[in-house]
Amino acid sequence: MSGDDNILSVQNLRVSFRLDKQTIVEALKGVSFDIPRNSTVALVGESGSGKSVSSLAILGLLPKENALVAPESKILYQGRDLLRTPQSELRRLRGRDFAMIFQEPMSSLNPVFTVGKQIGEVLRLHKGMNARQAKARTIELLDEVGIPEPQRRYDAYPFQLSGGQQQRVMIAMAIACEPKLLIADEPTTALDVTIQKQIIDLVGALQKRRGLSVLWITHDLAVVGEIADRVIVMRHGVVRESGDAKEVFAHPKDDYTCALIQCRPPLDRRPRRLPVIDDYLNGACLPAAEEMHRGTSASDETVLEVRGLCKYFVSHEGLFGKRIMRAVNNVSFAMPRGKTVGLVGESGSGKSTVGLTIMRLHQADGGEVLFRGKNLLELSPHAQMEYKRHIQIIFQNPYASLNPRFVVGDILTEPMRLHGIGVNEAEREKMAAALLDRVGLPVMSLRKYPHEFSGGQRQRIAIARALTLKPEVLICDESVSALDVSVQAQVLNLLQDLQDEFHMSYLFISHDLAVIKYFSDRVVVMNGGEIVETADPDEIYRNPKQPYTQRLLASIPRGLTTP
Repeated sequence: MSGDDNILSVQNLRVSFRLDKQTIVEALKGVSFDIPRNSTVALVGESGSGKSVSSLAILGLLPKENALVAPESKILYQGRDLLRTPQSELRRLRGRDFAMIFQEPMSSLNPVFTVGKQIGEVLRLHKGMNARQAKARTIELLDEVGIPEPQRRYDAYPFQLSGGQQQRVMIAMAIACEPKLLIADEPTTALDVTIQKQIIDLVGALQKRRGLSVLWITHDLAVVGEIADRVIVMRHGVVRESGDAKEVFAHPKDDYTCALIQCRPPLDRRPRRLPVIDDYLNGACLPAAEEMHRGTSASDETVLEVRGLCKYFVSHEGLFGKRIMRAVNNVSFAMPRGKTVGLVGESGSGKSTVGLTIMRLHQADGGEVLFRGKNLLELSPHAQMEYKRHIQIIFQNPYASLNPRFVVGDILTEPMRLHGIGVNEAEREKMAAALLDRVGLPVMSLRKYPHEFSGGQRQRIAIARALTLKPEVLICDESVSALDVSVQAQVLNLLQDLQDEFHMSYLFISHDLAVIKYFSDRVVVMNGGEIVETADPDEIYRNPKQPYTQRLLASIPRGLTTP
């Protein structure tokens, strides 16, 4: 492909970061790739592979205080090297020629300004529009990206919009000045499958209609197969494989690419163990693993039963008005011992509220949660302490759920201390070390703080903390949703091993339907705070009865062809 066919060319990009006077970490080690005109290129890899650093280098947003770019590196755009372009010129290019959609819109949108004001600011700055022109154009952009009632949403604040609508606002802001290159950094990672599909379709339509070039950064190869023309696979700052997307997925040449493809839970089978990266890097793609049966039967013992659970939230409108939102309305299901119940639905469906209400982190407004014949919702705080030992929860975000001021040893021993487990601190520390070993972390981790671990390692610590009390029921609230596919596979394998060993029951809450199908024995589908369908996983995927369930299943990314 000639240089004229490319809108941007990255050549031998080497980037290092100075952590202190003695320590320099090399993030990119000679990365080269091209972005053809009017096409979508996907940059794929795990966290720490260098994907986002590459995009920040293109935009000239690397931190000046500690980022070091090698002198031989080049990023060529229309005959100029962006690495040697003055910041004043780069500021003119950003927004006008380049635009970026970030992963987390609530962190990127200013919470004190309306969305109309934020998009209008881009138009006034780069297009020289006056306030009236900017407002009219902003409403047109909101309509183009599919925001309902764009004139009314013009005056809305970010917190008044759903996650999918916030991401659409970010896209409207990015395309406001009709850029030639759009960079999308993990724009769908934390979104429901239905919203994810809408964003993928929207960007694809904009790309074709406007003739955009798109650099799509992600760790989810199933999404890449839906949208990309070409794919670049990165690991540890090195390009491991690149080429036509369909060809790379159908016939991966690099073991790491093969590993990424196979780590994702497949929809057409259920291997007993998901392969992980280390299974592949020293050899060719492995043969299919032994299949595992999932499902429930009438003879299964019930360990926990939810009957008619209700949870309402009241919001005040105006001076005297109020609105009651039925977050959970008459929800009932049973959890068999040693089995997994998958609770699935879009954001706002009420699935997380169910888990939090079972734990009494929300106060229920009706219903029963029966465990060993006791209604947990009626217990006094003192009586509830005994039952907390038997029902534990793992939250989605291990960054927020682990106390940053405690070392891991304190995080693990504190629940034991509160519940009188262990005769002394030495015994509790020994038990904590054994738990760390059980979740695959070295004993030296006891003396480290949470910030010294990766996201996957933190989630393992959160699992170890939940196991300190040897629970019978474990609630997993989106606990693998934000993890790389390889780390996700490791955590799912670990949870399966623990279930096999301790015969625990899981309430597995997720919006990822591929994971739900793989890991669940029973699937409960929620919408608008109510259960709309319940069935065994294979049956619900083979023959969904409700239109809502059918729409969820139709939104699963299916662009990945496994070898």
